[in-house]
Amino acid sequence: MNASAAIPADSPDSPASPGAMPEDLHAFKQAFRRHAAGVAVVTALDPDGRPVGFTATSLASLAAVPPLATFNMARSASAWRAIAETDRVVIHMLGARNRATAQIMARDASERFIGDHWHTGPHGLPVLNDVTAWMSGRILERVSAHNNAVVIVQVEEGELGREDAPLIYHEGAYRTPGEIV
Repeated sequence: MNASAAIPADSPDSPASPGAMPEDLHAFKQAFRRHAAGVAVVTALDPDGRPVGFTATSLASLAAVPPLATFNMARSASAWRAIAETDRVVIHMLGARNRATAQIMARDASERFIGDHWHTGPHGLPVLNDVTAWMSGRILERVSAHNNAVVIVQVEEGELGREDAPLIYHEGAYRTPGEIV
């Protein structure tokens, strides 16, 4: 019998346990630094009607019919209260020309909506200017996973902006794709 088979599946030491940490957390983090991801920004209104937003590299299409998108976020994030208590968000896809906007949205939460890089859109939600695309939708579900949540959004409307090279996040920096292979 190998050592891992001797650990019960519900044990805190079990690799399948929700609280388990990878043996080499550094390697786990480095592996995901090497995984290039598109940069998106999610915006909403907090319960007091103030705009909130955050950068997200976890945006994914879930279904085309009905149009569903997902993003992940830490429940400890400054915008979590708004996402937990609202029913509507705007998802923005950023292009290379939006690098400065991505950096603004990664700043301290109190500084993210200072400036003219956004306007009020559908349902009074904050919409970022000049992005490659934005989609407004209704949150259908928030699925808790440890200290995080997967948020499922049904897209109801949106708009395409000017074409641009995609903005990606890779190895701790914003980048654009290289040559086509």
